[in-house]
Amino acid sequence: MKNNITPGTNAIIHKVIDFFNLKKSMVAVLLMIILIGMGEWMADRFMPLYIRALGGGLEVIGVLSGMKNLLGALYSFPAGYLSERLGHKKALLIFNLIALVGYSIVIIFQSWAAVLVGAFFFMAWSSVSLPATMSLVSTVMPANKRTMGVSLLSITKRIPKALGPVIGGMLIGVYGEIEGIRYAFMIAFVLGVIAIFVQQRLIKDEPPVKDETIHNPFAMFRLLNRDLRNMLISDIIIRFCEQIPDMLVVMWVVELNHISEFNFGLLSTVEMVTAVLCYIPVAYLADKTSKKPFVVMTFGFFTLFPLVLLFSHNMPMLILAFIVRGLKEFGEPTRKALIMDLAPEGKKAAVFGVYYLIRDVIVSAAAFGGVFLWAIKPEINLLTAFSFGVIGTVFFAIFGKDLKTTPAKAT
Repeated sequence: MKNNITPGTNAIIHKVIDFFNLKKSMVAVLLMIILIGMGEWMADRFMPLYIRALGGGLEVIGVLSGMKNLLGALYSFPAGYLSERLGHKKALLIFNLIALVGYSIVIIFQSWAAVLVGAFFFMAWSSVSLPATMSLVSTVMPANKRTMGVSLLSITKRIPKALGPVIGGMLIGVYGEIEGIRYAFMIAFVLGVIAIFVQQRLIKDEPPVKDETIHNPFAMFRLLNRDLRNMLISDIIIRFCEQIPDMLVVMWVVELNHISEFNFGLLSTVEMVTAVLCYIPVAYLADKTSKKPFVVMTFGFFTLFPLVLLFSHNMPMLILAFIVRGLKEFGEPTRKALIMDLAPEGKKAAVFGVYYLIRDVIVSAAAFGGVFLWAIKPEINLLTAFSFGVIGTVFFAIFGKDLKTTPAKAT
């Protein structure tokens, strides 16, 4: 009986590995994302409350929110350059060490000023690692599996996004806002060290790229063709919709509607579970058909979230709002895969670096502006975000590139 079961089990495992095209380097990146992400998301969504507890005002929260976008943008450009010049493995090591420096600062010094300094290092990790991970996906995955590869990354990122806020909320409930978040940063540091060992052990090293375009980092701006520029414009407008209320959502839930920090963590879990349930079926369909319809639907959910949140003043309505917030991830892997498809071969990381540099530098203004709108009235903040969402969705529906996928031959 044992011999009859083992071949069947092995066949299922091989089918799963083949379906997701899992390679050792890909598995290492997924593990790294979970480890780094758990540390990051235990504190991330509670940062406005932490700053308030340390004596910082609404303007400090606005600076932090703007920094999150601006630093992500400024880091993404050299990140794309380093990923091409040094290779994925060395570049990711540098990015992880940068995050550890940030965590150390916040652990040692307990003040809102230290949070801003530490954020200069740890809040940019997702952005600096993106060009390297996207380039790795484009290398490991065949063209007809790229959306699936990006979806795997997205699903993996949502695991710590779902669990981290719940653990962070529990730490705050037990130790209070200041000590609870400080303990969260300590755990983040330890997980970051473990992630470095996993990454260096499993990710395959590759020789650096020798290319004159990559040698001159400013020449990378020429890699954005017209289709990528149209997508970039719509993406910027949609991110205004997202970022205007983004870091202030916790204040809408906890301070204005008197929902506990733990329940806010559960709402974040609802959001991430919703997102994860969408990824695989959408990736499968997008790889077999075309990507644009799924991106349009994603932008539509971005647009709906601030409007639904506006009418959410109790737990059932907030659950509905966070389900919509999760659905805004509906076609996010498809959007990233479309950028890869439109980018020149051999320069995927460089294109991602330039794309996110331009996008997030501009979008950082939305994060700053969102705080001033909130100070006038939270409802004005949410309605302004909704208006940007409508404009961005319509723009992409009209001018966005639709890319048909050519079915691959059976292997």
